[in-house]
Amino acid sequence: MELYLIRHGIAEERSPDVEDEKRELTAKGREKTQQIAKRLYELGLRFELILTSPLARARQTAEILQTCGLSSQIKESSHLSPEGDFRLWLSWLEQKQMLATDTQLALVGHEPDLGQWAEMLIWGKLKQELAFAENSLDDDSAALVLKKAGIIGINLPKVNSPVGRSQLFWLAPPKFLL
Repeated sequence: MELYLIRHGIAEERSPDVEDEKRELTAKGREKTQQIAKRLYELGLRFELILTSPLARARQTAEILQTCGLSSQIKESSHLSPEGDFRLWLSWLEQKQMLATDTQLALVGHEPDLGQWAEMLIWGKLKQELAFAENSLDDDSAALVLKKAGIIGINLPKVNSPVGRSQLFWLAPPKFLL
């Protein structure tokens, strides 16, 4: 299974006047996300499903991906909300038996969560935990960083848990797709 972790596009700045859940993509964010979606379409990407955070900016990003022909299905998942539950998402994935098929699934969400989920899938631990275990914790031991409208591609194994057994094949900031 190919899993694509996609961070939402550029959103409105945080403000006491707007709830975080309701912050929308800016005009620039919509335009850039649409350009990236078109490029992904040109590269031949198609998703069986786009699973998105229910927050407005992520939902709008998912809708742009759908409008550009990357998938016909969008489903909201509270697991993709900021600080969402990785283990519950894994249970959902196993319950849907998506690992056993050759599918492409897109997750649209937020940082640092998506970067941390990628680390868990690839290394089985957060990079921070690995560095601490090796006594090499420093400021440069940051997680995989996913820029706004960036993408991480990970191959998940068909059997058993994907945690610590998945393979990174793509990490692209938006500037490499435009």
